[in-house]
Amino acid sequence: MKLVIVSGRSGSGKSTALHQLEDLGYYCVDNLPVALLPELVANFLQENTKTNQGLAVGIDARNRPADIARYGDIATTLTAQNTRPDVVYLDARDDILLARFSATRRRHPLSSDSRSLDEAIAFERKLLDPLASRAVLQLDTTTLTVHELRENLRTRFADPSTTQRSVLLESFGFKHGVPLDTDLVFDVRCLPNPHWEMSLRHLTGLDQPVADYLTDHPLVEALFNDIESFLNKWLPELQANDRSYVTVAIGCTGGQHRSVYMVERLAQVSTNSLGKLQVRHRELTRQGPL
Repeated sequence: MKLVIVSGRSGSGKSTALHQLEDLGYYCVDNLPVALLPELVANFLQENTKTNQGLAVGIDARNRPADIARYGDIATTLTAQNTRPDVVYLDARDDILLARFSATRRRHPLSSDSRSLDEAIAFERKLLDPLASRAVLQLDTTTLTVHELRENLRTRFADPSTTQRSVLLESFGFKHGVPLDTDLVFDVRCLPNPHWEMSLRHLTGLDQPVADYLTDHPLVEALFNDIESFLNKWLPELQANDRSYVTVAIGCTGGQHRSVYMVERLAQVSTNSLGKLQVRHRELTRQGPL
């Protein structure tokens, strides 16, 4: 049975994630007391012996802190039930979470007369660390739209029975910050920059003139070969250590040319070798926050 635990800080998109998993056929339970998780799993297994339906459970800061702190022991109990939980942890930058709560005027579950909203947001990170530290997939929703988050989860969880590795190849710009949810980061700022060619500045790495410009430089070819060789060698090792969901981020200065070109080229030549691929160009798809 596939068991997915959806957690993360309030305002990061957990409800959207559970709705997407429900659309994919998972049986979803939100705000379950974490201490009841083994009992829920046992009952679900007993009632679904002839089906392959997955179970998704939302666990967050509405739980008792003492129960969240015990998650490690509860996960051990689940393993003894022949069920290995996959924790999906959603998060976003503090200022983005603050803005989302201010826009919706919702009350944060940890705020009170003695704890301000920004203090509650900061405290929630510490409270949920037992879950975040065991996450097999961390998603940064700072720049994601609802549709992008749903598509991300659909790509990774569409088939609950699959054991194929899921790899997200993401381009980004260092001047906008490194993605918080990445597992591997490659820096391609050492490559020739099309930005300084006036005829190419308004284009992106998706355009053929930029690809032709970069392909003509031996340094680009050398770095591409090194990155491809590294991924082909080490991603299977990550999968062997229960890392079924891997995010590979490739960054240049602005996230428009070099990183986009590298991600596109890797996706073209590595479709069969890297596993189930998803491609995202962060700086090209920014449409506002979740």
